[in-house]
Amino acid sequence: MNLITNKVSFDDTAVAFSSKSDAELYKMYLLFKSMNSNTFVKAGGALLNTAIKLHLPVTFIVKPTIFNHFCGGETIEESERAIQELGKYNIGTILDYSVEGEGDEKSFDATRDELLRTIEKAHRNKHIPFSVFKITGLIDINLLEKVQKKQELSATERAAFERGRDRVNEICKRCHDRDVRVFIDAEESWIQETIDNLTYEMMALYNKEKANIYNTYQLYRHDRLDVLKRDFENAVKGGYYLGAKLVRGAYMEKERKIAEQEGYPSPINPTKQATDDLFNNALRFCIAHIDRISFCNGTHNEDSCYLLLELMEEHNIAPNDPRVYFAQLYGMSDNLSFNLAKAGYNVAKYVPYGPVVEVMPYLLRRANENTAIAGQSSREFTLIKNELERRKKAKK
Repeated sequence: MNLITNKVSFDDTAVAFSSKSDAELYKMYLLFKSMNSNTFVKAGGALLNTAIKLHLPVTFIVKPTIFNHFCGGETIEESERAIQELGKYNIGTILDYSVEGEGDEKSFDATRDELLRTIEKAHRNKHIPFSVFKITGLIDINLLEKVQKKQELSATERAAFERGRDRVNEICKRCHDRDVRVFIDAEESWIQETIDNLTYEMMALYNKEKANIYNTYQLYRHDRLDVLKRDFENAVKGGYYLGAKLVRGAYMEKERKIAEQEGYPSPINPTKQATDDLFNNALRFCIAHIDRISFCNGTHNEDSCYLLLELMEEHNIAPNDPRVYFAQLYGMSDNLSFNLAKAGYNVAKYVPYGPVVEVMPYLLRRANENTAIAGQSSREFTLIKNELERRKKAKK
């Protein structure tokens, strides 16, 4: 193992949970113990969905438990506690407005306005290094799909698409003007090309001096490394910097199901190892072209984090180089975030926020993903147990 990795141990639970009191840690223990049970997660999710449809009060159950663990609050103001707490440990916050809108013009405008507020908050707060948004929060998903399929739009549809493009531009321009970097999230493959093209437009406009706008590459798709390389070449030709957020991906089961139903080859890698290899090769590519690429290593995978530490040392890149960030989700993988931050690396947490009921789809996905990701809940649970035992021994 390279020397740099000896300075960072993701097994150091004392650092990982240094922000948690004994009571908070025990609460986490109970939460992840529950999430280790696939049956419990599915049954609980079904009950919550039913309660929401029947307009039953669920906030008093959800907010002090799963919501408080995975979300910053119901508003930007409520999220201030999480921002400051993470900031004490040199971990940045990425405020993620996680409300899924109604899909109409009023909803799109409301989402734009909220995103502009997160940008203003980031501009004023040194602990918020990035903003983030989904294009589907600003443009109708059916329009994105029609554009990707090169289907003719009606005059009304063309006008709606241009309004959506204007919303995207307004957000990206504000980020440029306020010197706030922004991630444009990846989504499903049948709309991703449209999202990519809108993102490239924004990069050409606002990444002339440095990377302000970041595209997201889901490396569980077998073509994404090639796309990353192509985007780099286009950025060089276009005279702008490339911003890249690297993730493994979030729609695997849905992608495979739709591909099978529609009768086209799945865009997803056939094995996890193939995804891991592509992801790690994308890290290598970004580091090798760091003069033109700023990137975020958005992963909970320990091996990929260790690899990036080694690559940074090999290429003499300082831990706090602003072109390289690590990112994890709030409420997960604190063993990565806190240990990396303590060693001086740039780290940020995705901190979702929004009204409890409206954020429920996000929370249920998070619970299901934790159960579905091989070993993830068990890994979290084991680390928490280890820290509880360490503290118990330390008190004797």
